[in-house]
Amino acid sequence: MNSIKNVPARVLNRRPGHSLEAEREQFDKTQAISISKAINTQEAPVKEKHARRIILGTHHEKGAFTFWSYAIGLPLPSSAILSWKFCHVLHKVLRDGHPNVLHDCQRYRSNIREIGDLWGHLHDRYGQLVNIYTKLLLTKISFHLKHPQFPAGLEVTDEVLEKAAGTDINNIFQLTVEMFDYMDCELKLSESVFRQLNTAIAVSQMSSGQCRLAPLIQVIQDCSHLYHYTVKLMFKLHSCLPADTLQGHRDRFHEQFHSLRNFFRRASDMLYFKRLIQIPRLPEGPPNFLRASALAEHIKPVVVIPEEAPEDEEPENLIEISTGPPAGEPAVVADLFEQTFGPPNGSVKDDRDLQIEALKREVEMLRSELDKIKLEAQRFIAQLKGQVNALEAELEEQRKQKQKALVDNEQLRHELAQLRAAQVEGERNQGLREEAEKKASATEARYNKLKEKHSELINTHAELLRKNADTAKQLTVTQQSQEEVARVKEQLAFQVEQVKRESEMKLEEQSDQLEKLKRELEAKAGELVRVQEALSRTEQSGSELSSRLDALSADRDELSRVVRQREADLLAAQSLAREKEEALSQEQQRSSRERDELQGRLADKESQEQGLQQRLLDEQFAMLRATAVEARRILQDAVGKLDDPLHLRCTSSPDYLVSRAQAALDAVSALEKGHAQYLTSRAADASGLVAALTRFSHLTADTIVHGSATSHLAPTDPADRLIDTCRECGARALELVGQLQEQQALLQARPGLVRTPLQGILQLGQELKPKSLDVRQEELGAMVDKEMAATSAAIEDAVRRIEDMMNQARHASSGVKLEVNERILNSCTDLMKAIRLLVTTSTSLQKEIVESGRGAATQQEFYAKNSRWTEGLISASKAVGWGATQLVESADKVVLHTGKYEELIVCSHEIAASTAQLVAASKVKADKHSPHLSRLQECSRTVNEMAANVVASTKSGQEQVEDRDTMDFSGLSLIKLKKQEMETQVRALELEKTLEVERVRLGELRRQHYLLAGATGAPGEEEPSQPSPAPRSGTKKPPLAQKPSVAPRQDHQLDKKDASYTAQVVN
Repeated sequence: MNSIKNVPARVLNRRPGHSLEAEREQFDKTQAISISKAINTQEAPVKEKHARRIILGTHHEKGAFTFWSYAIGLPLPSSAILSWKFCHVLHKVLRDGHPNVLHDCQRYRSNIREIGDLWGHLHDRYGQLVNIYTKLLLTKISFHLKHPQFPAGLEVTDEVLEKAAGTDINNIFQLTVEMFDYMDCELKLSESVFRQLNTAIAVSQMSSGQCRLAPLIQVIQDCSHLYHYTVKLMFKLHSCLPADTLQGHRDRFHEQFHSLRNFFRRASDMLYFKRLIQIPRLPEGPPNFLRASALAEHIKPVVVIPEEAPEDEEPENLIEISTGPPAGEPAVVADLFEQTFGPPNGSVKDDRDLQIEALKREVEMLRSELDKIKLEAQRFIAQLKGQVNALEAELEEQRKQKQKALVDNEQLRHELAQLRAAQVEGERNQGLREEAEKKASATEARYNKLKEKHSELINTHAELLRKNADTAKQLTVTQQSQEEVARVKEQLAFQVEQVKRESEMKLEEQSDQLEKLKRELEAKAGELVRVQEALSRTEQSGSELSSRLDALSADRDELSRVVRQREADLLAAQSLAREKEEALSQEQQRSSRERDELQGRLADKESQEQGLQQRLLDEQFAMLRATAVEARRILQDAVGKLDDPLHLRCTSSPDYLVSRAQAALDAVSALEKGHAQYLTSRAADASGLVAALTRFSHLTADTIVHGSATSHLAPTDPADRLIDTCRECGARALELVGQLQEQQALLQARPGLVRTPLQGILQLGQELKPKSLDVRQEELGAMVDKEMAATSAAIEDAVRRIEDMMNQARHASSGVKLEVNERILNSCTDLMKAIRLLVTTSTSLQKEIVESGRGAATQQEFYAKNSRWTEGLISASKAVGWGATQLVESADKVVLHTGKYEELIVCSHEIAASTAQLVAASKVKADKHSPHLSRLQECSRTVNEMAANVVASTKSGQEQVEDRDTMDFSGLSLIKLKKQEMETQVRALELEKTLEVERVRLGELRRQHYLLAGATGAPGEEEPSQPSPAPRSGTKKPPLAQKPSVAPRQDHQLDKKDASYTAQVVN
């Protein structure tokens, strides 16, 4: 409340400014109450009505000035729950408040960061959540300030997203990365909340769980939009950039997709979210960005906020808060005015004051009604948003169906074009076939015509032959005439036959024969004239020949008629032959034209085939060259690993190196075969060479990498040789791959040169194999039985020796020493019996393990298959036998007063450690419910108890036997006492120094023992991760299982005998 000195100014201005000032005070009071109720230390979720009033207040004042003025005064560093609820309310204000809230929050970024850093350094559950939540809020503010196209609610259309992304691929790339970072912050907050719920065993119906889960509603709303936008941007990036460039984006999106899908699934299963929000379901797998049509299958996830039920709590507060102060404020102001200046106007209120007060009350009532109307409008807006989201989902589904229909339409268009092309090709083939059929039918018709003409000529020739025969009969009157006629007939027959043959072959020869025939006919006609003259001359010889001459003349006329007829037939045949010659010449011309055309087509086809063959060769070489380039990259990467300091932590085993080197040698053989096949086929088939080169590059690179990893565990000299061999192998492989990239050098390439360094790697791997594997595995079973039997025999011998020592001690000593010796030997006897029982039980358990695990295999095969376990058993049994022998020797020395009690104590510890090693080796493959295993564990506990009894009896005996001098200081003066005190301090310091030196020496001895045991059982060539088998020599000590408690010795007790004994045990 203002002071009295301000009252006059308020009074002077109360009528014009009182209403606005009261309204502002009422607004500030309402916001203060809502903020105090929303942000408190109670572990319960923020009530929606308080958050809604705060959000309406930001819209009322068009900013968040009032909110931050009250939020700055909250004691956030004092309570993590208070800070958590503050972050929740700020998140809601950013999402649903006025757009200017974003700029107001930018001014308080340092405050938000300080709160997050403060609680991030403290080990508090809510504090860790506050730290993550503040990082999310800072990321959200930065993103929306940088990209003002995106409102704080992240709800924009696809057109706005396209406009914000732009056409510059760098901007799209950067926007996608920023959305990935935004999504990472959201998912990190959800994972942290769920992790605390799991550890705190809280459920969603408890107030503590709901307090943590409430902010995830805003996270779900943000994530649904961010997922949709990243999918759109990723498809746009893949349409502009190659797939290899975006491999990192795809990996990051896939990781976020699985995290978001798991988050939505877990949230949808909680009852708390089912009544507050409808969570969408993501598909089973992420979108395939390599296929552009997959964008049509993407469905935008839509988050629906159900309609909120009206809250019943404090329904009258809205009216009381808004109507209370205006009723009381005028009275307070009037009192102040009256106290200062007296009652105005005779202490009587005028009508204007009463009207003003009535109007104020009416305004406040209207304001409360307006708030209710705003709340209802907010509910309706939420409902309409839900309906809009549902309609957007339906619209997205329609878009998906439209995209799918467009894709199907495009596919149908492509198939239709293919069918049309096939139809055109079929029609062209049909036309060619019909044309060929027409040519064939025309050729067949011409052949039939020629055949008919040929048959007509044959018939004509036959008729002529018959007529020639009749003529020959008629001309037999005279021999000369008959001979002439016969010759003519023969010549005519010969010429007709010749005409027939020539007509079938060539028309020119027929014409020549026809001319020749005409000349002969003329000659024959002349001869016939001469014959007639001769006949006329002989006509005078006798009258009896006159009739014959008349007949001959008639025959002559007949013959001339026949000859003329023959000439007419020859002329017809000549004309027919000429027609046939013309037809044949036309056919020959057509045939020559078709032949030339076919030869031209054949030449085109040959040239095209040569071009295709050359193109095939170029493509084959290009494929080979690309494979060689990729193989070179693989090999360079492998060779680079040899000098990579990050690769020093990588290790490998010689066995695996040998297998990789052998596979690489096989790949070299395949590469040689593929290279020879490529050269034989004249570069026509490079498939074999490409496949062999791919396998060769991978296996060779694998061999080089594992060779380097194996050298990290090998001794210095073999490691250097192995590294040098790997470098040589890489250099030769790179040289070979370089030759395969050049077409000229491809012919001189020699893949066999890589075989030499690979064989060197193989040989070094064989040399680096563990030496313990040199023993034949079939001997392991016999060694196990032998060692167990030797251990049992050593224990039996130890028991007998202890009994003999006890009998000797009874005869040789008496009194306290006899009592001490009997107690020590009895405890040693009990320990040996317990060890014997443990070895027997271990043998039974071992047989049970072999019988249950070998199946159809023999016992030797089982031991060979489990060689590591078998070697462990052998090592443990040797250790037990050696410990028993050492214990007996130490006890003998103690009884004979030549040894030390400490040696007996150390041997007891060694026996306990050795039996523990035997139990551990037997327990590895035993069934946990086996009765033999239970008995073995019981025997192990008994051995430990007996070993403890030996140590206790030894220490008590040592205390009884050792003489303790009584300290008498009665005769000493002060100076002498001071002198002896100083001498004692000097002696104590010397003994402490000696003790420290001995402990250092003991540590070095143990370290050297471990190194020697490791070098014998597990050489440096073997992986450190594999168990080291124990030494096989019976004179060497197994690894120490525990540190023996050795009492410090005086200087006079440390002699050469002790040092030599310790060295004998270690070495």
